[in-house]
Amino acid sequence: MEFRHLGNSGLIISEIAYGNWLTHGSQVEEDTATSCVRAALDAGITTFDTADVYAQGKAEEVLGRALKGERRDGLEIFSKVFWPMGEGKNDKGLSRKHIVRGCEDSLRRLGTDYLDLYQAHRFDYTTPLEETMRAFEDLVRQGKALYVGVSEWRAEEIERALKIADEMGFDRIVSNQPQYNMLWRPIEAEIVPLSEREGLGQIVWSPIAGGILTGKYKPGRELPAGSRAADDKVGGSLADKVSDQELLERVQGLEPLAAEAGLSLSQLAVAWVLQNRNVSAAIIGASRPEQVESNVKAAGVKLDASLMTRIDEVLGDSVQTDPALTKSPENIRG
Repeated sequence: MEFRHLGNSGLIISEIAYGNWLTHGSQVEEDTATSCVRAALDAGITTFDTADVYAQGKAEEVLGRALKGERRDGLEIFSKVFWPMGEGKNDKGLSRKHIVRGCEDSLRRLGTDYLDLYQAHRFDYTTPLEETMRAFEDLVRQGKALYVGVSEWRAEEIERALKIADEMGFDRIVSNQPQYNMLWRPIEAEIVPLSEREGLGQIVWSPIAGGILTGKYKPGRELPAGSRAADDKVGGSLADKVSDQELLERVQGLEPLAAEAGLSLSQLAVAWVLQNRNVSAAIIGASRPEQVESNVKAAGVKLDASLMTRIDEVLGDSVQTDPALTKSPENIRG
């Protein structure tokens, strides 16, 4: 395993982090989830990312139990707050009430007395940003969170938060957690330049694009049994991608490039995001320990410039780059 600083902060994290968005507490049984966490630890992963809303708290509980007995100072545990966690009018968003209660609940579910990083899961347009920033600052001062970050905020929103922190003497945001992969690159135009200038690191999710970049979805063929896209409940962008035959053909065109680098397609996809010097970590998920063992082999891989160029040529106009694609819900608390 290789390690990187989280942005310009002093916190060092594993460049491959383990996340449990769609798995723990929902798609896989707890014994399998625990085996995946054990595989991550055995591979040298020390950074674990979750959120209160994942399986409505169950994901945090499963992760907490899986990490029980590990030396806490040897781990970096991240969580997030924003999405609804109940029916009450204050059970969502980034108000002081929801942030403070959300942190306390996450600590209880994870079985720890502090989070290494606490993140605003989206931007809240209904709460004064000064209130949000002060609530996070108070948690840092209390030792319940060591660092503060955001997820899927736009460049101008991050910039506002940094200005408030500077003006009010608060600790600054140290990270952003965006979707980022070969196909989805909206952060490159505005977020990355701002982050490099201001010292934020990216903790990227979906490096394999929901499984699209594994190559398992073949053009003109039925969806693999047991895959996420074969689940009748799955819709949205993944459903759109697996029905896009041109996209699937382009992904298949990456196979010889991966083979040239001595990697599987999924390893190539994870290694690709880690070539961006502003990326502090790539989050991988898993429903089987073997997936963890495979994807961690992307750690430390260096892809030469010509290979990166050929990847772009193969994917062509299938790549999404518009910064406007990064957005938060306009009125979650309405």
